[in-house]
Amino acid sequence: MYNPALIACLLSTAAGAYKRQVPSGMPLALSFIVAPLALHRGTRDSLPTTTSIHLRTWMERNPIVRAGFPDRAQALVSPVRQGLRFALRHQILELRADNLLPQSRLPAKVPEHPELDDILRIGRLLGRWLAKNDTATVFALMGVTP
Repeated sequence: MYNPALIACLLSTAAGAYKRQVPSGMPLALSFIVAPLALHRGTRDSLPTTTSIHLRTWMERNPIVRAGFPDRAQALVSPVRQGLRFALRHQILELRADNLLPQSRLPAKVPEHPELDDILRIGRLLGRWLAKNDTATVFALMGVTP
C-alpha cells in the first residue's frame, strides 16, 4: 500500500479532482492528508460517498478516525514524500508555486483490482471535498500541523 507509484497515482487523481474546483491546483501540504485518509481501510470505509457532507460534520461523526489520524499521518510522511518524488520525477504531477497539478502521464488503463479502484475513487472524492475547504482549516480539523 505504500508503493511510491500507487501514492503517485492517488495524489494525481486527487490533484486532478481538486484542480477541477480550484484551477491553481492542490496545495502540496494536502498530500499528507489525502494519503492517510485514502490508504487506511477503516478511514476510507468511513468516508462519505458525496462531497455534500461538510468535513467538520464528518469529523464530528467519526471521532475514532480523528483520534488515530495524527499517528497515521505521521507514519506516512516518508512514503508520501517518496510518492511525491516518484510523481514529479515521472511527470505524473507538476509542482507549481507549492501546488500540485496533474499531468496526463497516468496509464490509460490502471490494472483492475477492487482495492486499487476504491483507493482511486476515494482520491477523486477527497480532491473535490478538500477543494471546498481552506488548507489551514483541513489541518486543524484533522488535528495535525503542516
